Amino acid sequence: MNNILISIGAAILGGIIGFAFGALQRRALLRHTKRQEEGNLVSGWALTPASTGRVAVLLVTLAVVQAALPMFFQGRGTPWLVSAGVVIGYGLASLHRIRQRPVGPPPPFPP
Repeated sequence: MNNILISIGAAILGGIIGFAFGALQRRALLRHTKRQEEGNLVSGWALTPASTGRVAVLLVTLAVVQAALPMFFQGRGTPWLVSAGVVIGYGLASLHRIRQRPVGPPPPFPP
């Protein structure tokens, strides 16, 4: 019974982390879209440093969670459940974003 609860907790924890990362990515996308519409976005390469920082935040979050809650990272399958939860959580955040997207072609990127 204890293993089942740890497995469920690992998947839920990963889902929360993945969904939060997806929400952070969505917020950044909205911010960059707004900058693009206002004409303040000179090039797509300007977005790269910010995305690297967001990925670094995800990795640091996973490291902190692994240090704070080692029970979710011990055993044979629980690390994979955390990873699966991250993927599912990020996928749900992306699906939520896709459902809210207006129908039609995306705006052209300025040269």
